[in-house]
Amino acid sequence: MRYATLVLFLASAAFGQFKQPMTPWGHPDIQGVWTSTAMIGTPLQRAATLGERTEVTDEEFERRARQSGEFQEFDTSLYVTEKIKCDPTRGGLGNTPDTCSNGVSIGPPLYWQDRGTPNRVASLVVDPKDGRIPALTAAARDIAASRGAARRGRGQADSFEDRSLWERCVTRGALPFLPTGYNNGSEIVQTPQWVAIRIEMIHETRFVPLDGRPLPNPEVRSYQGYSRGHWEGNTLVVESSNFSANAAINGTPLSDVARLIERFTMTDANTLNYEVTVNDPKTWAGPFKIAFPLKHEAGYQLYEYACHEANYFMYDALTGARKAEAATTQP
Repeated sequence: MRYATLVLFLASAAFGQFKQPMTPWGHPDIQGVWTSTAMIGTPLQRAATLGERTEVTDEEFERRARQSGEFQEFDTSLYVTEKIKCDPTRGGLGNTPDTCSNGVSIGPPLYWQDRGTPNRVASLVVDPKDGRIPALTAAARDIAASRGAARRGRGQADSFEDRSLWERCVTRGALPFLPTGYNNGSEIVQTPQWVAIRIEMIHETRFVPLDGRPLPNPEVRSYQGYSRGHWEGNTLVVESSNFSANAAINGTPLSDVARLIERFTMTDANTLNYEVTVNDPKTWAGPFKIAFPLKHEAGYQLYEYACHEANYFMYDALTGARKAEAATTQP
């Protein structure tokens, strides 16, 4: 099974048994709260050693399960000092070699985070067949190099602009459905002319018109682009473009010609298959597709992600940097 991802397995298992619910106005009804929690920990890109294998072996799966159990044990340690201890090997916000230099995580304790459930999926990228994101173009490498050069000699908090858009509570980026450490919920609400997609992390809502209206002028751009939707059978297809210069996927900025095509298809009462094809010829050598299931989780609710650009972290980071600079310049 060359394309035997969990997504397609679930689709084929439900084929012929699931009857798509419909709205009163005749559109497929995909409304509700969905999460990507189950896919936390699944690599975005496939390990090169796996080649075109879409699933891990029994041995590799057992290794994933063992590591997940170790993380769970660490996260739920009875000792508070263990909960806040910084460990760059265990992932999570603030747990990197740089931020762990003093032994304390700058992020929340690890036990606040979702760990997901071990699975056999080799990668979220399903196309190309090797599960790898295509190489950056020469132009994209030049942009990355110029930005790196501009940052050399600067601290990590010389300005608020030195911090990521996520830390600044501006946006999660162009692909907010990608699973992360926590707040992996989303909600879809439909009307005859619109689909609203509310993302829990950073509390963003995207409004997708279904009436065929043209895109705004190319000079009008946003972090999440501008979306237009239509139905193909039971699948909602959303095409997005007009991304701003600061929009990014997994840290890589998108160009002015980037185009994303998302597909949402219910395969059973609790599964909404999500696919997105990224096409940005100025940035990557070819298009690539990401796919994974979104699930209904009993009792899951969306709460306000009370984050804003003047958040305490931003103030503390900039203030701390200024004090550190003053201490190094004192005689």
